[in-house]
Amino acid sequence: MVHEVHKNDLTQAQAADVAVLDFNATWCNPCRMLAPVLEEASNDLEGKALFYGIDVDENLALAQQFGISSIPALVVLKNGQPVARQVGFMPKATLMQWLSTVL
Repeated sequence: MVHEVHKNDLTQAQAADVAVLDFNATWCNPCRMLAPVLEEASNDLEGKALFYGIDVDENLALAQQFGISSIPALVVLKNGQPVARQVGFMPKATLMQWLSTVL
């Protein structure tokens, strides 16, 4: 399950051991393509990582805080600290391989 972030509130994500942040927008086609891939990955990695969707239009302060200039952008947090970043659409196999290097 991908949890939606509202009001620039990352409290839950920062408290998690591992959190995958998906910076996206409703008007972004690659973001819409990535959404079901992330949903599947979140189910596959249940108990290992929590997934959060962040609409950059609604959460501009977070996008600025993380230096997001292109979307979709994924940021992996470990114990609240960013440890990895990836920009652009990825098929599930590529996403899972990338996540396996940081989990």
